[in-house]
Order: sequence, then C-alpha cells, then structure tokens
Amino acid sequence: MSEHQVRPLQFSGSGAEYFRIWVVNVCLSIVTLGIYSAWAKVRRNQYFYRHTTLAGAGFDYHGDPKVILKGRIIAFSMFACYSLVGQFNQAAALVILATIMALMPWLLVRSLRFRLHNTSYRGLRFAFHGQTGPAYINFLFWPFVSGLTLGGLWPLAQQRIACFTRENSSYGSARFHFSAGPGAYYGIYLMTIVMGVLVFAALMACVTLLGSKELIPVEAGQLVAMSVLIAAIGTYLALFLIAYPYVAARLQNLVWNSTALEEHHFQANVRAREMLGIMLTNVLLIVLTLGLYKPFADIRLARYRVQHIAFFPAGSIDELVAGLQSHASATGDEMADMFDFDIAL
Repeated sequence: MSEHQVRPLQFSGSGAEYFRIWVVNVCLSIVTLGIYSAWAKVRRNQYFYRHTTLAGAGFDYHGDPKVILKGRIIAFSMFACYSLVGQFNQAAALVILATIMALMPWLLVRSLRFRLHNTSYRGLRFAFHGQTGPAYINFLFWPFVSGLTLGGLWPLAQQRIACFTRENSSYGSARFHFSAGPGAYYGIYLMTIVMGVLVFAALMACVTLLGSKELIPVEAGQLVAMSVLIAAIGTYLALFLIAYPYVAARLQNLVWNSTALEEHHFQANVRAREMLGIMLTNVLLIVLTLGLYKPFADIRLARYRVQHIAFFPAGSIDELVAGLQSHASATGDEMADMFDFDIAL
C-alpha cells in the first residue's frame, strides 16, 4: 500500500475553548441536580467529534439529550433501588442486583445502537447490528467466568467483547472486521504481570538489603513481614501508575491495528512511555489546580490518542463515502425507534 494513501486522524480541540464548555456543563449539572448532565454530554461529544477530522472532514454527534436523560433515569433508578433495598433486606437486594445484571447486556446493546446511530462522518451514520442473544454471552457470560477464574480468563473475555462490538459495527453499509485473537490480549497482560513480579522482587531485595545493614531499625523476625508489606504496596502503586498507561497504549494499538472497514485498514502507534508522561502530568496538574485543569487534560489526552491513529483506504476516500452514501439512500436507514436510550456516561 503506497504511502500517499495514509490518512492520519487529526484533532483540533483547544483546552481554553473546551474549558468554557466544561465550566458551564459542570455548573448547570450541579444547579439542576444532574438533569443537565444529558445536555452536557451532547455538548461535550459534539465538541470532541467535530474537532476530530479525517481527510479534512469532521465527525459529528447527533444524540438527543432527552433520550440520554431517559437512559440515565433508567440506570439511576435501578441502582438507587438496589442501594435503598440493600439497607433493609439483603436477600431482596441480591435479587435486584441479579435482575440488573441480567438486563445489562440488553441495555448495552441498545446503548451501542444509540451511540453509533448518532455518530456520523461526512453525513453518513454508523450503526450497530449486534443482537441481544450473543450480547449475553459476550457481556455477561465471559466476564462472569473470568471472575470465577480470578481474572485468569479476563483477556479472553476482553477479546470476545471487542470482537462482538467491532464485527457488529458498520459505517453506512460497510461492515467492520476484527482479527485480533485471545493470544494477543494475553501477551499484553502477561507482560504486565512480569512487570509486577520484577518490581515486587526489586523492592523485596532493597528492603532486605537495608535491613541486613541495619539501616532499617527492625528485628530480623520482622524484616520479612515488613519487606513483603512494603513490596506489595510499592508494586500496587507502580502498577497503578505505570501498568495502566502501558495497558491502555497496547490495547489501543492492538484494537485499531486489528480493525478493518471491509478492505480498508487502520493503524495505531501509541507509545506507552508517552502515554505515561501525559497521564502522570495530567493527574499532577489536576491535583495542583484543584480540578480546574481537567478539561485541558481531556483535550491533551484526546489529541494524543486521536493523532496516533491513521486510516489506510484501499482507494479514494471520496469515492468510498460517495458509494456508501448512494447505497444508504437506496436502502434507507434503520428504524429510529430501535435507538431509544443511552446508559453510557
């Protein structure tokens, strides 16, 4: 594939610009006791979508705030009912929780349909075609089995979820395809485990060495317990600060590099070190500014992630979109009443 066909995504959002939207969203959401949060989500999504461009054209978001509010009321009502009943009757609360879990795949399918139906590029909308039956297997069965194995099957569950959502998504009449297998996911998490083991061993060795030279004033019998405790805490902090950006970067690369739109392909080249630097400085600046840096952090992270994704069309993007628009106008859109709420935040 020739180099001139590469079409990198661009992000033109500004922290100062988005800060004004963010402040209004936060203030109105607080004043209205959360009701405005649905309108806030539409404004936020429209800003990020419209400032994300491919080949000079931006994406767009068309979600109806009233529909989003309906989904949030449904989600809030379910969890509020569980919390309130749980204070008086644990058995009844467990029944409600089981009901929520049983409904969750159905709700997620409808939410994905709403989200993709209300996303467009060059006037042509995306769509989600997943059915409820397979959703129960991918959104409920595999995560449940993963829990039973103490996370041992989580990479497999994550691969199945990604495959289900990508394979059932489309842009106009063009379907997406996903090629990553479970082994690629296990490779990412195996490296994370190796990192954790090395950090734990290094901290254990350091504490033991300091204790043997009497630089740590504890008795020999207490040194092992202290070494394990310090190593465990240090490893947890290291994984939280370092492993999360590593996993986030590797997963983004894996998912996009394994995604195709019919014969057209994507490529992502996010670097874990750069992601780590952005996330750490974002957290530090958010803390130092008492949260006021949050919109700037969102813009900074979005710019990095978006601009490290590229689209490799098999031909002209103009011809691709024109052909899909022509097919869409001939076949018509799906029934609008299928996309009736969104439970995502």
